[in-house]
Amino acid sequence: MTTRTSPGDLTGQDALPFRPRVIAHRGSSGDHPEHTIEAYRQAIADGADGLECDVRLTADGHLVCLHDRTVARTSDGHGAVSTLTLAQLRALDFGSWKTGRPAAVLELRELLELVRDAGRPLELFVETKHPNRHGGLVERRLVELLRHHGLPAPGRPRSVRVMSFSRLALVRLRRMAPGLPLAFLGNGVPLPHGGRLPAGAQAAAPSITAVRERPGSVRRLHDAGKEFYVWTVDEISDIELCIRLGVDAVITNRPRLVREMLDG
Repeated sequence: MTTRTSPGDLTGQDALPFRPRVIAHRGSSGDHPEHTIEAYRQAIADGADGLECDVRLTADGHLVCLHDRTVARTSDGHGAVSTLTLAQLRALDFGSWKTGRPAAVLELRELLELVRDAGRPLELFVETKHPNRHGGLVERRLVELLRHHGLPAPGRPRSVRVMSFSRLALVRLRRMAPGLPLAFLGNGVPLPHGGRLPAGAQAAAPSITAVRERPGSVRRLHDAGKEFYVWTVDEISDIELCIRLGVDAVITNRPRLVREMLDG
């Protein structure tokens, strides 16, 4: 059993008997346009233990890595992702808004191939976005794609996990793929519905704001046998807090910074 630290001063590696996994939020999105292949390649180079992505379903049934309901914020186009075909999305520029260099939309299939070819084990945290016009079809297509790629990998149950703010989505996933690790996302702690996770969920994933307000929730979830992930952890003081509390995974836009703090 892994020993976790109790709150106190962060005094160096000797004070870190437990080291959280570093999960790159939409890739190394502090340096590159989020959800682009460049952001994920950088995250791997930065030493991330895993990659996080959001997925939405296109009008013609392809899973793409996009957070927003529409493409307006992160591309030079407009319209809801669910009303656009993959070909229409591929015609848009998803990079220039951040770096001035064009970038293409990323299919989840391509991200899975990147993880497969990374040369070292990587975890993949996939969030299904709700509400959406496709409903449970998002989870169905996701399970089909993961199975096609042999995920979760035999002997590596942590090779992939699925997260959602939607309890119904997690219920659907549990029915479709009983062995798939699940995490319940939330903006606060204790969690809604009396602090209970949906049946089959192995982890809670609240925001860093909620953890600052209720740090004791980490110990309570651990005592209940659950894991605890935190998003989005980018500030040094918040990284230190998560390390002191012994959270299981830090989801961050700055994986290199977190890795340097853990390894320093």
